[in-house]
Amino acid sequence: MAQIKEIETGLELEYETLPVLPLRGLVAFPDMLIHFDVGRLISMKALEQSMKDNQRLFLTAQRDIRTDSPEEDDLYTVGTVCTIKQILKLPGDNIRVLVEGTHRAAVEAFSMQDDCLFARVFRLETDPGRTSQRRKQALVRTLQERFEDYATLSSHLSRDVVLTVLDGGEPGYLADYVAQNTPLGFEIKQGLLEELRDVRRLEQVIRIIGNEIEILRIESDLQEKLKEQVDKNQREYYLREQMKVIQNELGEQDFGNEVEEYREKIRALKLPQESEEKLLKEAGRLEKMQPLSAESGVIRTYLDTCLELPWNTTTKENINLAEARRILDRGHYGLDKVKDRILEFLAVKSLAPQLKGQVLCLVGPPGVGKTSIVRSVAEAMGRKYARMSLGGVRDEADIRGHRKTYIGAMPGRIMTALTQAGSKNCLLLMDEIDKMGADSRGDPAAALLEVLDIEQNSTFRDHFIELPFDLSDVLFITTANTLDTIPRPLLDRMEVIEISSYTEQEKAEIAMRHLLPKQLEKHGLKKSNLSLSRETMVYLIDAYTREAGVRRLEQQIAQVCRKAAKIIADDQQAKGTTEARKRVTVTRSNMEKFLGTPRYKQDNVSKKDEVGVVNGLAWTSVGGEMLQVEVNVIPGTGKLEITGNLGKVMEESAKAAVTCVRSSAKDLGVDPMFYKDSDIHIHFPEAAIPKDGPSAGVTMTTAIASAVTGIPVRHDVAMTGEVTLRGRVMPIGGLKEKTMAAYRAGIKTVIVPAENEPDLQDIDPIVRENVEFVTAETMKTVLDTALRRPAQETVRAAEPHTTLPVVPAAVPARITRQGDIC
Repeated sequence: MAQIKEIETGLELEYETLPVLPLRGLVAFPDMLIHFDVGRLISMKALEQSMKDNQRLFLTAQRDIRTDSPEEDDLYTVGTVCTIKQILKLPGDNIRVLVEGTHRAAVEAFSMQDDCLFARVFRLETDPGRTSQRRKQALVRTLQERFEDYATLSSHLSRDVVLTVLDGGEPGYLADYVAQNTPLGFEIKQGLLEELRDVRRLEQVIRIIGNEIEILRIESDLQEKLKEQVDKNQREYYLREQMKVIQNELGEQDFGNEVEEYREKIRALKLPQESEEKLLKEAGRLEKMQPLSAESGVIRTYLDTCLELPWNTTTKENINLAEARRILDRGHYGLDKVKDRILEFLAVKSLAPQLKGQVLCLVGPPGVGKTSIVRSVAEAMGRKYARMSLGGVRDEADIRGHRKTYIGAMPGRIMTALTQAGSKNCLLLMDEIDKMGADSRGDPAAALLEVLDIEQNSTFRDHFIELPFDLSDVLFITTANTLDTIPRPLLDRMEVIEISSYTEQEKAEIAMRHLLPKQLEKHGLKKSNLSLSRETMVYLIDAYTREAGVRRLEQQIAQVCRKAAKIIADDQQAKGTTEARKRVTVTRSNMEKFLGTPRYKQDNVSKKDEVGVVNGLAWTSVGGEMLQVEVNVIPGTGKLEITGNLGKVMEESAKAAVTCVRSSAKDLGVDPMFYKDSDIHIHFPEAAIPKDGPSAGVTMTTAIASAVTGIPVRHDVAMTGEVTLRGRVMPIGGLKEKTMAAYRAGIKTVIVPAENEPDLQDIDPIVRENVEFVTAETMKTVLDTALRRPAQETVRAAEPHTTLPVVPAAVPARITRQGDIC
């Protein structure tokens, strides 16, 4: 009303008093015809009064259509003055009225006379506005386009209404016409009626029609989808009914008998009450469904999967320790830690049958036989064997399964492996557990926490099965190449057994016992067809393989067998079977004919004593290596140069070695200020190979001491160990592989940290027989052993100034080949 009063200010208004006819859910617009039914007393009175006078009356909408007897506050104050065109009586005392709107009007006051509501109203003039004619035309065209789209989607509009809108007209008239002839809410129409500015009213109508178009499109899509679904359901119902008739004619099994079979199988399992009731309930649901419905297929799959699980099926274990040991030794050489642990488990099981399953983790480099030994363990124990690969698994559902509500749901790998094994107390191998990942679908390592916990896995619940399953009798064995990527909580649940890389002698033994016979059989050869001695096998290992395991070695043996098979086959075809060549001898001299040029060379160790050149020992993923260090002291300004593609740890170890020599300069018999006028250059040959680790500290310190004193280092001595600033020798790792490398290089003496003395028990016997070991607590022992001092000279080596606490074994110095980072 504020807007109306503002427009009418300053104008001389003409008032008239007219009977009021309240409209429920309708709004009348000027210049429009509208018909409606009248049945209320107040409306009848208004018609009677209008017919007595000049057939004019005031139509206005009531705010709440549920009000039967509206009062002044229940009516809008803006309405339309209309003229009655026709009155038609209907059955039931109702009247149909046709009126034509004249103009907009606003109420000044309401009054009641003879049960008829009157209103004193004044005319409201619309404002055409100052909008340019071009903008008006643009708005009209926009309305026409949208209304045409609206008419296409709506089934309530007649063709005449569409044509009238497409003919165009003034903005105010078009806005009122569209509002009058579209099924909009009466509140929206009332707002348009109260808008006196024609252009603004047209803009509102355009927005409203746009919203209605979007709503109609959504409704149309929904109706189309609903129709398709109804048609599909009707078609499926018709086909199912036909299928029933066909099945009855063919005499096929009744659906009810299938459900009863499920019930019998469920009761025969003798499951706990909770599990049995759950499965019987699912069978009951299946009975109430259509046989070919999608949901019945889901329930069938669920019941079949549950019934296939080995709920009460177990295998009898072999507790004969001697027989178990024979089976383990038959297929694998070495791996004593794994074999002893399995025999211990069997021994305890024989004394305490109630012992539950264990969780073991075999850690070692690739190719050492982690996966294959597990198969032999299962055979030795008399357990069923199942394997699941965890490499690349990123979805938690792979372990626990998917909810059966999803399409294509299936149980997790744990339940699948148990079904494949067919035994509740099987041996389950989880291969490559360190290669698992995690993403937005969850962390599979977190799902394994319950599986590998022997205190919790007795009630493991798979998401698909949804029933508790006892995993406590399962023997879990996992394999990994490294422990760094295994989460700590998961690693804490496993007993770790480390498997180190094979030595040269162990590889030769494995090759002669297992690999060569296997490849001979695979290539159709007999032992008499191929002669390959142990010495030749050792040469093959040194010259053509460089690995921790024996996979590459087996490939090379297979290549030798292929070449031998070709020679024998060619001989048979050329000379005939009776005169054919039946034996091929492979020696070191003719190895290149079978395998080509040797790929690896022996470690080059100097054959003479040199100043500043020391033989170090390094550990790699493929075994031990010789690591020479060269040091030169030249006139300069006190610079320290370190080269050889070293890592940060190794560079820090070199700086510590220089400081150790400087602090012991007097004991070495050199000027304590020697470093000011000299540059020290420390170099590790084979700079293309990255190197890192602290265990070359002793080697660098010895080389620096030799370079500054001019005393040569024995060429037949190698060493390993970390050094402190005070000259203490700290323990290292990988001693077994390092000492084997020293033995291969012809080293006679190896200096090792004193704290590594217990590790000498694990060294290969052939190495202990041919190499002398010197244990050193300080650099004094190292220098006394390594430096070739003149007979008449006594050099005092540096003793540590303080006694430091024992430091745990550090990571060994490592050389990586083929781009590995230490």
